[in-house]
Amino acid sequence: MDRDSPLIDIPVTEDGIPGFGEPEETGFSKYLLPGGLFLLTVFTTLWAGAYQDRPDRFHPFLGAWTLLTERTWELVNGIPFALTLLSILVTHELAHYVASKRHGVPASLPLFIPGLPVLVGTFGAIIRVRGPILERKALFDIGISGPLAGFIVALVALVAGLRWSHVEIGVSPDSPFLVGRSLLVDAVVSIVVGDLPAGSSINLHPIAEAAWFGLFVTCLNLIPIGQLDGGHVAYALWGERQRTIALAALPILLTLGYFGWHGWLLWVGMAGLLGFSHPTIPRPEASLGVGRLWLGCATVVLFFLIFPPFPIMSR
Repeated sequence: MDRDSPLIDIPVTEDGIPGFGEPEETGFSKYLLPGGLFLLTVFTTLWAGAYQDRPDRFHPFLGAWTLLTERTWELVNGIPFALTLLSILVTHELAHYVASKRHGVPASLPLFIPGLPVLVGTFGAIIRVRGPILERKALFDIGISGPLAGFIVALVALVAGLRWSHVEIGVSPDSPFLVGRSLLVDAVVSIVVGDLPAGSSINLHPIAEAAWFGLFVTCLNLIPIGQLDGGHVAYALWGERQRTIALAALPILLTLGYFGWHGWLLWVGMAGLLGFSHPTIPRPEASLGVGRLWLGCATVVLFFLIFPPFPIMSR
């Protein structure tokens, strides 16, 4: 090297991990914005849970507003749904946050996205990674931690919620929508509820409803596209082959979206805005180790177990 060439100083974290430290943040972006969005999401999920509790009383579009303005006290009925769903989402995002901090990757607190009360009251949550992810182990741990942590909470909630659900002959006319089945949900129903009579359905308790949506959110995040959690895990496991896997999944999701739930089309479009390929990392050659490889393969199996081809059907 020419002795006059400039040297590049790479900062190192306290744990000896190369990184770039915590960038400067204002108090608003660091605490007030995450806190304010979380409180707003608490409100919208309470609203959604209360609206789902008695949808028969209201017009499908104006009903949520009528509930808020004329029957405000009924918001307390949304507590079981909201508390369960937010517990799953908070666990998911905090697991990402802790994994990021453990690997010396600067990250924001979870940013929750309020949603429409006629659905579930939230569009989920994100954390903003404020520095580069340098190694495969860090990428793998950050990507996989959220879905696995959220899945555990959702599974426990599903078992509890099914115990308080009840079986009906036919389908309740009060149900605003029907939720689809997955292999895992069918297995849990068989264990907790038992064999269902022919022509019957389960009227889900709000806790079971929230658990189902938590599992569905986990499934969406595990799709191996771009910057989704599944994209992180797939790239950490298989490197550049992640792009091939994403392109192979694309026609399957588009077909399901065209013939079934149109939300698949929207999700593919949103997920693909940043590209279907995962960005490269500086040290792709580093080994994951046997334990992470096994955990990654188990997570792929989990994705297929919780994947509902036709997740939501409106009445």
